[in-house]
Amino acid sequence: MLTDIEIAQACDKKKITEIARNLEIPEDYLELYGNYKAKIDYKLLKDLKDKKDGKLILVTAITPTPAGEGKTTTTVGLADGLRRIGKKSVVALREPSLGPVFGIKGGAAGGGYAQVVPMEDINLHFTGDFHAIGAANNLLAAMLDNHIQQGNTLNIDPRRITWRRAVDMNDRQLRNIIDGLGNRTDGTPRQDGFDITVASEVMAVLCLSSDILDLKERLSRIVVGYTYDNQPVTAGQLKAQGAMAALLKDALKPNLVQTLEGTPTLIHGGPFANIAHGCNSVTATKMALKLGDYAVTEAGFGADLGAEKFLDIKCRVAGLKPDAVVIVATVRALKHHGGVAKDQLNEENLEALEKGLPNLLQHVDNIKNVFKLPCVVAINRFPADSEAELKLIEDRCKELGVNVALSEVWAKGGEGGTALAEEVVRLCEEPNDFTYAYDLDLPIKEKLLTIARKIYHADGIHLPGNVPKQIKQLEELGFGNLPICMAKTQYSFSDDQTKLGAPKDFNIVIRNIKVSAGAGFIVALTGEIMTMPGLPKVPAAEKIDVDENGVITGLF
Repeated sequence: MLTDIEIAQACDKKKITEIARNLEIPEDYLELYGNYKAKIDYKLLKDLKDKKDGKLILVTAITPTPAGEGKTTTTVGLADGLRRIGKKSVVALREPSLGPVFGIKGGAAGGGYAQVVPMEDINLHFTGDFHAIGAANNLLAAMLDNHIQQGNTLNIDPRRITWRRAVDMNDRQLRNIIDGLGNRTDGTPRQDGFDITVASEVMAVLCLSSDILDLKERLSRIVVGYTYDNQPVTAGQLKAQGAMAALLKDALKPNLVQTLEGTPTLIHGGPFANIAHGCNSVTATKMALKLGDYAVTEAGFGADLGAEKFLDIKCRVAGLKPDAVVIVATVRALKHHGGVAKDQLNEENLEALEKGLPNLLQHVDNIKNVFKLPCVVAINRFPADSEAELKLIEDRCKELGVNVALSEVWAKGGEGGTALAEEVVRLCEEPNDFTYAYDLDLPIKEKLLTIARKIYHADGIHLPGNVPKQIKQLEELGFGNLPICMAKTQYSFSDDQTKLGAPKDFNIVIRNIKVSAGAGFIVALTGEIMTMPGLPKVPAAEKIDVDENGVITGLF
């Protein structure tokens, strides 16, 4: 059996100029990065403003497990399947982070015969967007510390600096550091730390900005810390936004690549969904809607994280309305939620499947009854799945009025996604009453409580220590009407990753509240979630290599 990278390397790719021509993108808007990658100038959107939008399809999933769900694989295969049934589809995906590529999660280019290529480039440096984001983040950090060193006219309290440095790598050693040591000219010593680049507010700002002017305005609003008299200090006060935008001007342009079957794919931005808002850029999504009749996009991790933020944050900011939602699940993952060990998932186990099914059904119920969107469950089929297991899932979903479609795109590419594509087309023609999970004018505490109860099905929330004071201060500073970005473990509806399935009788513990004023949301950190992951005991990096001809191996 070929590995993902071997399948991708054997693909006969089309020149990216041909992919662009098929989308009728004028060459003036195209910036080539070799033969198979290009950036598209975001100004194309202004020229297409009078063109009717296509249908917007959101792909999400059940709560992730070590068994795997295949959300990106399904997204890619669905788009290829739509093309197979004669529909003009365009994919919009996030960029992978180097942290999980060399750590444990894997890449973000799909798998098997439903991949985006060139997968090695996409999963490594790609077009340099993440490096630009990290540079802009760290420029702001350098200007902040330099301001303090050079006299601190803004009266910044070094103990209340909230802006951290960033690097696109899982590195637990950098979570908490002391910097500025040495001579007096080497800086002001203080406690500091690093976030992974995908958790940087600069990433969120880039993904939510509409153009360079909006980017600069958002960058200027970033809160980097507080003064001795508790007033927020912004990047604009440090006069950093212009230089940061200069570093980001090319990163603001979406990247054009293709699937194995030549379906145009826009890959742009990559905030994590467990510690950020988990969606590709607004620009890429809007561009996909203008360039295709069906825009297929995804949100990170399970629907309680990525989809909730896609709908409550991104759709609000961008004025988007999804036409259909796909919820990806596997028999294996549902049995894991039912208590089966990973090495026993290939055995038929209807009892365990019955125990794990509430996880899927809760996600379905949220999409259908909280957000009021039409949805289909895509079962990413594995060879060991029994007919009885598949029928059990189908029967339980039908009880909620939702159809199930088998997805066999990993093995068959677009051909294995035609059944799913046909159901999605049908759903897109249905009227929907899309609504948000909460109103923005609710107090911060009420918004937190609403998400916890409606989406996670928690009993309530717990606000320990200084959190009530943080909420009060943010509301007094005028940030109370912003949406909420929950930073929570991806492995459970609760904030405890060991609680699988659809847990009950729990509270969400919110241990810190901060504002991302540039991005335009409030971040609530729950449980033990961290903004700088670490590598596992055996990192994926140990298996990655490159030969004398530059051919990379071991990359999935």
